[in-house]
Amino acid sequence: MDDTRLRHELREAALAHRPDRARILARVERGLAAPAPGARPRPRARWSGRRWAAVAAVTAAVAGAVGLAGTMATAPPDRPATPATAPLPAPGPAARATATINPGSNSWWAQSDLGVTTGSPVTGLVVELRIARTAGVVSTGHWRTRPAGDFTVTVTEEPGALVYRWTLKEGRALPPGPHVFAAQYNHPEGVRDASSDTYGVTLTAPDGGRTTLRGGFG
Repeated sequence: MDDTRLRHELREAALAHRPDRARILARVERGLAAPAPGARPRPRARWSGRRWAAVAAVTAAVAGAVGLAGTMATAPPDRPATPATAPLPAPGPAARATATINPGSNSWWAQSDLGVTTGSPVTGLVVELRIARTAGVVSTGHWRTRPAGDFTVTVTEEPGALVYRWTLKEGRALPPGPHVFAAQYNHPEGVRDASSDTYGVTLTAPDGGRTTLRGGFG
């Protein structure tokens, strides 16, 4: 077998899906050791150096091809790129709310107070008090500790509640500290049940972080 044919067969064997290293090396040695048809055997000393150098070169090529084929066979399949993690929203302002019936209320009139305490400046604020429309409940006004010019105030009569809403005007800010928002209303004589009255507060920090508080007067 001539060297060209031998190299060709070795290269094809090396690129096979699962090459057999031992089998390929054995074929190399057998191919180089076998005499050409009709040729006279020559002493080993006259060609062993050149032939064994060829064996070494071809063996190295086979080893490289085997390694390459192994790498190609075990390479992981393409995977979709991991989506970028969305940035977390900014934390909202630290705040708490406390709902009480003002002690100055009487048998015909009441004031529901919502105390809102903030720990940092607030640039957005919506306060909503919902006074359940039990028999005889009629709005008589509202009140707050902050300047009246800082807020837009509405009182809406819904089928089930009187809704008092304070919205901080654009460009104004609420400083840290305690603040009170109050809803005032008449009711039939006696002690009114406030367990169905609720509140909601949404506060927005200068960096856009938002906090929502909800609760009741029960």
